[in-house]
Amino acid sequence: MSIAASTVQLPPGPWASVLEGLCVLFPQIGRAQWEDRFARGRVQDRNGQPLAADTPYRVGLDVRYFREVVDEAPIPLRETLLHVDEHLVVVDKPPFLPVTPAGGFVQETLLARLTRTLGHTQLVPLHRIDRHTTGLVLFSAHPASRSAYQALFRERRIDKRYQAWAPPLPGLAYPHVRRTRIVAGDPFFRMVEEPGEPNSETWIDVEERLPHYWRYALRPITGRKHQLRVHLAGLGAPILHDPFYPDLADAAPDDYAHPLQLLAKALRFIDPLSGEPRHFESERVLLTPA
Repeated sequence: MSIAASTVQLPPGPWASVLEGLCVLFPQIGRAQWEDRFARGRVQDRNGQPLAADTPYRVGLDVRYFREVVDEAPIPLRETLLHVDEHLVVVDKPPFLPVTPAGGFVQETLLARLTRTLGHTQLVPLHRIDRHTTGLVLFSAHPASRSAYQALFRERRIDKRYQAWAPPLPGLAYPHVRRTRIVAGDPFFRMVEEPGEPNSETWIDVEERLPHYWRYALRPITGRKHQLRVHLAGLGAPILHDPFYPDLADAAPDDYAHPLQLLAKALRFIDPLSGEPRHFESERVLLTPA
């Protein structure tokens, strides 16, 4: 079962064929790889009909193509399905597994795995958690009800609870609320705090105190990228085994024995279809630091 195709609308250009145009528009993909995709019907028109490599180039043509990564390494950790119905799928994600295709991950993503497992091609994640983060992810399973569930996140009508192990912050009064301005940094995937009007807010409390690490209870009121990781690092307590914060570690293979100690533990909301309260909780636990 394939994951959903990506779509590009061909811009103005001098190319004679769709193949030639795609080679220029996506230079990171070699010509031989594009030719192979055409041959296998992995490049299509907007209706899903395969295109020939010599299809004349036409400005405005919608071209569907399927992302592929050669020699994509398997991720030896498995997700757990917690709930499946006509409208909603709830999954307990392991660390290191991306939610959706990005970079060198296409088939080894939560979306691709669920598509294969459930035989469902219309799954759409209702929110994201980082690749390194463990825990709950909700997927919409039906286009007709998708907007109702998306509104829960957009209108902040869903209670999200996280846990994290990080160094002690004895100087704060708890619960503590962190409000800062978070923007994209350098490199692009790393976020930073800067002066200015706050655009992020996190509620922080302490659940357990050990000599060198505390287990924090976290509630992200807003949903900025890497918000919990940035906020704790900004307070001087980067989450245990975080490869990005406070400093970017040298590129290295994933260390499956030392995952980021951040867990999306629980989600509570009033179901927009039934009006009933819903509560989902991760079955996973963080590793207690030695």
